[in-house]
Amino acid sequence: CFDPSLSLALTVPVALLLLQVICYVLQGRMDEARQMLAKQASQQPAARSMFKTLDSLMKKMPVFNPAGSQTLTEFDLKWRHWHEECELHLQDGSFSSNSNLETICKILLGHEETLLNQKEQLSTWYHLLVSRLLYTHPSVKPTELHYYAQSSMDLFLDNRSAPEPLDSILLAAFEFDIHQVIKDCSIALSNWWFVAHLTDLLDHCKLLQSHNLHFGSNLREFLLLEYASGLFTHHSLWQLAVDYFDHCPEFGRIYLELQIERVPLDTERKALKVLRICEQRQLAEQVRSICKIMAKKAVRNNRLGSALSWSIRAKDAAFATLISDRFLQDYCARGTFSDLDLIDNLGSAMLLSDRLTFLGKYREFHKLYGEKRFAEAAKLLLSLMTARIAPRSFWMTLLTDALPLLEQKQVIFSADQTYELMHCLEELTSGKTEPSDKCTVQEEDIETTKVELLRLALARNLAAAIVKEGTVDSL
Repeated sequence: CFDPSLSLALTVPVALLLLQVICYVLQGRMDEARQMLAKQASQQPAARSMFKTLDSLMKKMPVFNPAGSQTLTEFDLKWRHWHEECELHLQDGSFSSNSNLETICKILLGHEETLLNQKEQLSTWYHLLVSRLLYTHPSVKPTELHYYAQSSMDLFLDNRSAPEPLDSILLAAFEFDIHQVIKDCSIALSNWWFVAHLTDLLDHCKLLQSHNLHFGSNLREFLLLEYASGLFTHHSLWQLAVDYFDHCPEFGRIYLELQIERVPLDTERKALKVLRICEQRQLAEQVRSICKIMAKKAVRNNRLGSALSWSIRAKDAAFATLISDRFLQDYCARGTFSDLDLIDNLGSAMLLSDRLTFLGKYREFHKLYGEKRFAEAAKLLLSLMTARIAPRSFWMTLLTDALPLLEQKQVIFSADQTYELMHCLEELTSGKTEPSDKCTVQEEDIETTKVELLRLALARNLAAAIVKEGTVDSL
């Protein structure tokens, strides 16, 4: 089988390969380092003994396994013996004829000057810290870490460059100063994501109790609220912010109420998303506000069906009345209703306002008439007027709708019902002695003609009803 790594070893100069071995050793990746070293040994038969010795030292390097039965004391003892063996080979000149192998051996011993000479491979002071501890004090106690961290940073930077904000954050972390880590991250980072999630994790680990007292409130909640508030300004991430507010028991609901009102309702789809969020969390005031805004937008765009649907959802009786009037005006102008599906399925929603009730019942009258259920249609039409549900301005339309029923061959309206219709007509026309300024002469003539036709039809129907009822009584 062809081994690509062996091909690489045959084509890349030995110095570069040894540099790669050094990088692996600095990272503690002994298996990869040994594999690379073995390939180089095959190219240098004369130095095979040195390669074999170094490979043996790397293979013997103790690794602590906390899951096993080995104690820390036993590991420390084994590591010291291994360290002494490395020191012995270095002192007796086992690698003196090969400077690269000698460098690797010095790294295994944690030689400070040798480590510092590898700055290009280490790149950062905390990489230097890891390499130093790995080869000088692998069983370091957590409480001692900050001393090694500070010294590694001082050695690496060598007073020639100022520490970066990340350096200060890492030093505070090595000192287990949670408050300082959170404070430095808040200052240095461009947003609250890391700080909020770090604090949340620390809170779940029960490590923030003392710090909450320092801030006077729950630190975790404060940072989550700040992060979520920032998300709300984003055009698509605002929905994610809602979940963060849900996990803030003290002030999350208050923040959500304030922020949800600032979400621009650009489209009906977005409005429905916001509405669903509010309904799920029982934010009644926000639900009404959203529905009112969308209802007004729909009215401005002359989308009466959508406007009525939103006003019903908001339980806004006044606006539902206004839109119902618009529906009736539209019917008077065109002779037909728009959005029939919505009106036909109002159900209990028609009880929201008298005008909406009238709209639903008037549509029901038309359905009964279309189904030729004339007696039921006549009864419903009369009840709309006598119960004063119908707006007075619409009475003439209702009386005109009664004309086809009055002209039927069979008597639809009883004598009593006819008297009530006559009373409504007289009540409607009694105050109209002068023509309205808004009406043209032609419109006034049409109105007069309607009244005369209605009086004639009512008189004929009354006579027919009296004859019919008298005949029935005599029988």
